[in-house]
Amino acid sequence: MEWEYQRADNGNIALTAEIDISKSKEFVFAISFGIRATDASHCAWASLLDGFDKAKERYIAGWDQFQNELKNVDNKKHNIFKNLRKSATVLRLHETNTFPGGVVASISIPWGQTKGDDDIGGYHLVWPRDLVESATGFSALNSREQVYRILNYLMSTQEKDGIWSQNMWLNGCPKWTGLQMDEIALPISLVDMYHDTYGLEPDKMKRYWLGIKKAISVLIVNGPSSHQDRWEEESGLTAFTLAAEITGLLGAAHLAETNDEPLIAQYCLETADYWNEQIENWTYITNTPLSKKAGVDGYYMRINPYHQPAEEVKDKIIYIKNRTRQNGAMLLHELVCVDALALVRFGLRAADDPKILNTIKLIDDTLKVETPYGPCWHRYINDGYGEDKDGNPYSDSGDGIGRAWPLLTGERAHYEIAAGNLEGAKTLLKAMDGFANNGLLPEQIWDTDDIPDKGLFLGRYTGSAMPLTWAHAEYIKLCRSIKDKRIFDMSSQTEARYIKKKSPSPFAIWRFDWPCTLISPEKILRIEVLSAARVRWSSNSWKTSSDLDTEDTGLGIFFADLDLEKGNAKEIKFTFFWKDSSRWENRDFEVKIKKTRKKKN
Repeated sequence: MEWEYQRADNGNIALTAEIDISKSKEFVFAISFGIRATDASHCAWASLLDGFDKAKERYIAGWDQFQNELKNVDNKKHNIFKNLRKSATVLRLHETNTFPGGVVASISIPWGQTKGDDDIGGYHLVWPRDLVESATGFSALNSREQVYRILNYLMSTQEKDGIWSQNMWLNGCPKWTGLQMDEIALPISLVDMYHDTYGLEPDKMKRYWLGIKKAISVLIVNGPSSHQDRWEEESGLTAFTLAAEITGLLGAAHLAETNDEPLIAQYCLETADYWNEQIENWTYITNTPLSKKAGVDGYYMRINPYHQPAEEVKDKIIYIKNRTRQNGAMLLHELVCVDALALVRFGLRAADDPKILNTIKLIDDTLKVETPYGPCWHRYINDGYGEDKDGNPYSDSGDGIGRAWPLLTGERAHYEIAAGNLEGAKTLLKAMDGFANNGLLPEQIWDTDDIPDKGLFLGRYTGSAMPLTWAHAEYIKLCRSIKDKRIFDMSSQTEARYIKKKSPSPFAIWRFDWPCTLISPEKILRIEVLSAARVRWSSNSWKTSSDLDTEDTGLGIFFADLDLEKGNAKEIKFTFFWKDSSRWENRDFEVKIKKTRKKKN
């Protein structure tokens, strides 16, 4: 490149070549990669010897085979599925050939024009959450082999302690290391879904179970709170993460039964029931300025970062990520988020549940935006991940404004299907078609007045990632859900257990990091600790006491169940003798017992 530059300082050029076309203007060239130069050169020469026509033939045949497999989903009867085949192609294009099953979040870089050579990564990484979304998208296409490759990728990149990294390079090496509990729960659900849909041979199940059991332990020990929500920003309890965790626990119970671990299965079911029963206590709030303005009694707030009931902490301040401390300070009760729809999507709450309907009204009042193509939704109030008010690219300045996400239109369409509004779901599918750019769905669309000189138009793509595999997976699943007239990826286990049977929990669970302080006398007090112990407890202020040894779940949790005595006890006091270290805790813990009202004759 001497004709242009004297030196190539601080550049990022990997390869340049010059081809002499003086004798022929037609030529064939091969680009090959390898660990060593000889590896690359041998592969390139072998390909040239094979010939261009052979390579072209194999390439086209592979895509023909993939597209032909879509006929059972995409047919003339459902000609509204405008971008189904393109979405399927997008998912397949994002899977690496070097490590089958590895699907990156996007081959684009959000606001890439602002990035330099040192800004590595972008969305060229694997997020376990996005990967499971892609897997269920492939499943909606009946592409069993694609799902199986993703399953193997997940199980082979699981860390030895049972976690999946927040995200990773395609070779499985972690990039960011935050712990997101939905990214632990969703792979468990995927294994259960695959086994339930396609079946797993006993030897394969045996190999998978070793890793799944570790993941269950991570979920049980660290949940239900998460270090990061699904938007990778706040820590605490959110509706989406809770829904993913509870569904994962039911899947874990099913897998434990399959692997002859009945005690683990029973414990997973009992924990799922308790967490499900506590969702409203942890995340639903009432009597706030927003609820009064909307004319509803309450709503599910975005996140509860405290180990206390939502009503007790709703007036506390939280500082939103991606914002400055000044413009990011909010009261918890001011936070409305679309994540509550996950309670319906995962099958934990009915679409006509009054609390769900209340929250949807708040979501539409605060997060919905109308575009020429149809409605779209923001993630949550005061989101800072997007262009600023003038349309400048997102930066870490804290002046960004989160824009509307097309995949959330897909999530809302799935809610409409659950609510029996199939035509409404079809309308929202059409809106997603409108948001697409030549069939490619962006992460975000512009949500306000046009800024033509910056290429920003209402309802069209922004500088965020495009295409986004998660959005295309959601589109594919929406097509399948419309075809089936039911939510394709809803767990049959959750729907049967919590919507149809409304299974209650007989327990109130106490943990050091999440101590329940008040219990109904009808409940069993379950005390959970991280090592073997003897629980000494009393219901009469230590006038008498009883000892109870903890049981080992095999998952890193030990528990003791105190069945409360009939009578007029006002509180339970207890302490611990730690068996491993042969010592007493030397402090008491206390749980109050609710007074029961006597029934009138």
